[in-house]
Amino acid sequence: MRAPTPIRDDKRIRCVLAHDLVLLRQGLRRLLEDQPDMEVIAEAGNAAESLHMIYEHRPDVIITDSNIFGCALAQTEQMILQESPKSKVIFLAYREREEADVQGRKCDLRQTTSEDLVKMIRREIMGAEIREFPVEEISSRKRELTARESEVLKLLAEGRTVRSVAAILGLSSKTVDAHKFNLMRKLGIHNKAELVMWAIQKKVVKLPVNF
Repeated sequence: MRAPTPIRDDKRIRCVLAHDLVLLRQGLRRLLEDQPDMEVIAEAGNAAESLHMIYEHRPDVIITDSNIFGCALAQTEQMILQESPKSKVIFLAYREREEADVQGRKCDLRQTTSEDLVKMIRREIMGAEIREFPVEEISSRKRELTARESEVLKLLAEGRTVRSVAAILGLSSKTVDAHKFNLMRKLGIHNKAELVMWAIQKKVVKLPVNF
């Protein structure tokens, strides 16, 4: 059987695997790296790490499951595309989902073969314009906080834990962690003390809190 022709001459399809099952990620890595036109450039097992890898590498394709982010498919896709707007998203699914308001492809693990998945990845990329993001462009982009990130920021700055923030906002802890990662990166904040100081300076909170 003749090997498929790579769809691009200059480089292979760059993939990021975001899933909390290590064995599944290892299997996918082996499958994709056996393809002459694909490579796995990073993998992650939690929401914050996944968003970091996606933002850092700007992959062509992200293969993930919304469970890792603890939220609906549409919200997961929004968070991913916010970090890498040009990427294609393929969701691994264990059952039929009612959600249809997503651009990403949904791959039913019960019925999809490895060959089907490889074809799906190529189909998503074929004809799409893939461009590089210079470091200067990435660092200079203006990245505003979303309304949800602002809510998370205020509650964290008031001294609340991720778990309590999740309870107040009706979200999962994984989703709050992802929002926390996003807002801290956007603001150039590296720890909770800096977050509180920023919130005080910007009058998000009025008084210092214990942290």
